[in-house]
Amino acid sequence: MASFAAAQELELPANIGDPAALAVAMPALAKQVLAAYKDEDQEAYLGNRFRLQIVAGQYSGAVKTLNSLRELRRPDNPARAAWVDLQHEIYASARALQSSDKVSFEEAYQRSCRNALRSMDDHSSALLIRALRAPDQQAMRRQLRDDLEQQKGKRTVSLASALKLIRDYQLEEAYRNFTPLLPPLIAEDDARRYIIDKDISVKMPGGATVCTLVVRPRTTAGRLPTLLEFTIYADPNGNLGGARRTASNGYAAVVGLARGKGCSPDKPTPYEHDGSDAAALIDWISAQPWSDGRVGMYGGSYSGYTAWAAAKQMPKGLKAIMVGAPVAPGIDVPMEGNVFWNFVYPWPFYTTNVKGLDDAAYSDGAARWKRLDHDWYVSGRPYRDLDKIDGTPNPIFRRWIAHPSYDLYWRSTIPYQREFARINIPILITAGYYSGGPGAAVYYWREHYKYNPRAEHYLLIGPYDHFGGQRGTEDMLGGNIDTLDGYKLDPVAKIDLLEFRYPWFDYVFKGGPKPALLANNVNYQVTGANVWRHAPTLAAMANQTLRFHLSAIRAGRSYRLSDAKPTDRSFVALRVDLADRSDADRVVPGGGVVDSAVDTWNGLEFVSDPLTERSELSELFSGKLDFIANKKDFDFNLALYELTPQGEYIDLAPYWGRASYVGHLNQRRLLTPGKRQQLAFTSVRLMSRQLHQGSRVVLILSVIKESGRQINYGTGKDVSGESIRDAGEPLEIKWYGDGYVDLPVFKAARSP
Repeated sequence: MASFAAAQELELPANIGDPAALAVAMPALAKQVLAAYKDEDQEAYLGNRFRLQIVAGQYSGAVKTLNSLRELRRPDNPARAAWVDLQHEIYASARALQSSDKVSFEEAYQRSCRNALRSMDDHSSALLIRALRAPDQQAMRRQLRDDLEQQKGKRTVSLASALKLIRDYQLEEAYRNFTPLLPPLIAEDDARRYIIDKDISVKMPGGATVCTLVVRPRTTAGRLPTLLEFTIYADPNGNLGGARRTASNGYAAVVGLARGKGCSPDKPTPYEHDGSDAAALIDWISAQPWSDGRVGMYGGSYSGYTAWAAAKQMPKGLKAIMVGAPVAPGIDVPMEGNVFWNFVYPWPFYTTNVKGLDDAAYSDGAARWKRLDHDWYVSGRPYRDLDKIDGTPNPIFRRWIAHPSYDLYWRSTIPYQREFARINIPILITAGYYSGGPGAAVYYWREHYKYNPRAEHYLLIGPYDHFGGQRGTEDMLGGNIDTLDGYKLDPVAKIDLLEFRYPWFDYVFKGGPKPALLANNVNYQVTGANVWRHAPTLAAMANQTLRFHLSAIRAGRSYRLSDAKPTDRSFVALRVDLADRSDADRVVPGGGVVDSAVDTWNGLEFVSDPLTERSELSELFSGKLDFIANKKDFDFNLALYELTPQGEYIDLAPYWGRASYVGHLNQRRLLTPGKRQQLAFTSVRLMSRQLHQGSRVVLILSVIKESGRQINYGTGKDVSGESIRDAGEPLEIKWYGDGYVDLPVFKAARSP
């Protein structure tokens, strides 16, 4: 948007905040903006102009603008240009037709939508249908209400604010009007393009039932390779949408639901049967007359895990995997570093209460879960009492917390040690540096190569969160996500991982070229440098190490993160009262990928001197903690940041864990109170970042005591059974300067 837009003021219609008068006020505002708006960025200009024209009632003009926008985009990406914003052209054309032919909007829209769909190929139509069905209309309404609330009582509005208001109004108004008309139109288009079989009951060897969806392209003759997603997320529209997209790319598409979901009469049991059930479903697929016997599995998060669960069984028909931000039960969900997360507590209700998904109990019940966290924390009751405090039994969560180590219960769900050696199919994992998913992605990659050095396994990772690691940066409407929690993405990081799926499987199943971005086994985006790099191993991502010691030397309110080992026996003391609940309602600072503050509560901040040159931090950081504690155990958090000369904290990588499990997730080894001891650790979350000259490295070392995770009171008993009565004297830890963190960096050889 042009920079002058923010400063230019326009007259705001007096009745803009009156919902009843909004349909009159918004066209008047749109006409004002049309007269004033200019932008040197032609794509941005046309993208705003067509919305202004639609709201102003200039429907034929909007169609012309949309055609110009399509032609502008076509040279860069013809396939994308064919469908992006086409839902708005259909809507504008329908409104124009309604006026010219004096027909109802319903009739006009049906004609306009049919004409558009009939002119498209399968691939483009599948993406258009996704855009037609994608948006959350409740969120649209909330956004529009927020926009209007911001203008309440004002007489003028900036051009920038007016553009945003009109965009949000146009989206809400259009989708509200055409969404009810879509089901028969989409069903008609699907019937023309695909053979769709819903609710197929596939019997498992033990007698359970897996409810299955099959979608096949009508235009492709002969037997086809199949792409399978096996998921617990029984969302009929979402599952059909994913299968439609797969079939539109020339594959047989199958979605299998975990037992107990959809048409399955069984009881849902997350994680426990997915591997054997997915393997049996692959055997069933391979025996179908439309199958060529080859199956690839894909999916993200839970359905990323199910692909690995199936690979543990290695059914004959499984030939390839591509998963995004997969979870690994017992490794990063429902616990990480053997510390359980509260945010997974409501998930069993969401996925097992009903045959579909219980949105009311999950997303709509957000206040309930926030209140539960707060009430549990304040009460000081044992962690296993969460469901008693909530008032609803949660047997699945109780079963999980009964297994705090990486024991046989968890190891039975995914490949373990030498079981990885049998997995000899091409695999691609995509993931992000932030939020959920990167730990499991690295775990699968490392274990696979450890036990099968000849594996063909690619890791593609960049500045994405849990959902971005599955989907990339393109949203459901074809727009690009530019920022993540305050961090502006490098241009090269903007990729569509869902679209990347099909060249990958074409490489495996159809003899297509391997995607160029997979130039080596590890493919990673260096944030801040706008480049992708490629390495054969994780270790090869770096060629030097920066070691920083936890010095006791004061640096203002912090301590020095020193590149020299202290010569004395100095230490920094940390004291945390585990019984204190005065922080129950505190406002937590920071939390963004880029932020102006970090949280040092119950912790210590160590800050390095300014870096004298640029350094590329890449790979997993590691280190050793040297300490004396007065309890048998504690949970701790290590958080790394780059502190820029401008005062911004940039999230690098966290590591957290239960001290008694560090280095041996399978077995708890309690500490000896009062004895000096060491913990050697290696982080599980990958990171690549260009650290700039003049920046400082910041390390926050803290004890975990919050409302969102287990509280370890240090008695050595089962942490889920401990309560505030076990707190005893405050936790005291002396951190010695022999402790350090090693930051792996890559430095290119200088030219002579």
